[in-house]
Amino acid sequence: MSVRAKQREADARSARVDRARVRAIKQDSRPRGGVQSLARAFSIMEEIARNRDGIGLAELSKRVGLHNSTTFHLVKTMVSLGYVRQMKDSKRYRIGRPLFALAASALDEVEMVSLATPILEELSRETGESAHFSVRLGDAVVVLARTGGKGAFQLTDRAGAIRPAHCTALGKVMLAALASDQLEQFLARADLRAYTPKSITSAEVLRREIAGVRRSGVAVDDGEFDPEVRCAALPVRDFSGQVVGAIGISGPVWRLSIEALQKCARRIRTAADRLSVEFGYAREPEARMKAAI
Repeated sequence: MSVRAKQREADARSARVDRARVRAIKQDSRPRGGVQSLARAFSIMEEIARNRDGIGLAELSKRVGLHNSTTFHLVKTMVSLGYVRQMKDSKRYRIGRPLFALAASALDEVEMVSLATPILEELSRETGESAHFSVRLGDAVVVLARTGGKGAFQLTDRAGAIRPAHCTALGKVMLAALASDQLEQFLARADLRAYTPKSITSAEVLRREIAGVRRSGVAVDDGEFDPEVRCAALPVRDFSGQVVGAIGISGPVWRLSIEALQKCARRIRTAADRLSVEFGYAREPEARMKAAI
């Protein structure tokens, strides 16, 4: 074989190797079967989650850009695992309970504080008062996060402080979120202690107070826990729509009058809506609260 022929054969061999390498790179860059199915499953789940009233197979397939049969097989698997459920009457698909449980376990107290703190800081800047975020702790509430305002005589309430539910604005929000039978159980067992002359110590009076909170959407502590302090708070919801906490402001009674609270109420509502969104609440913000405080 001539030198030229040997060179041509070597060049051809090199070209075959190069083509093989290109094919290998292209194959590696394509989504593998399992990865592609996983990506499609998440796309389907996200689309179902965006439709609170459920979504049918045809519309779901159209939204995610897949053939009906492909969508059906993927959804069928998710239904069998419980992450998606199909309503019997309409045959529409909705998110299943196990997914809610996973989301709930991810939203722990550390994450709540991290999400709440910047919103509290802005609320304090806007109102000049201390801002708080609390959650229920048995028959009481615990302050998870707080920020100070720019006004004089700021309160020294610290994060981690435990406060009674019946005479604090933060606590009344949590009581208002209870089912009627749960509220009655609380009233039957709770020690409605008087911290100040204004503290509510009667179950009947507290029942009426909580009914008012449910109607207006806002709770007020008018010197009921500390005679020198006045507070207002509103509910914070999570991805399921359940009330998981309360956000509010507090300040000295001589500066934070009832009229001043009314002016701050809209800002507290905005903060509560923002934090609810951070916690995964996807519904439209509730109707603006009534003006009566």
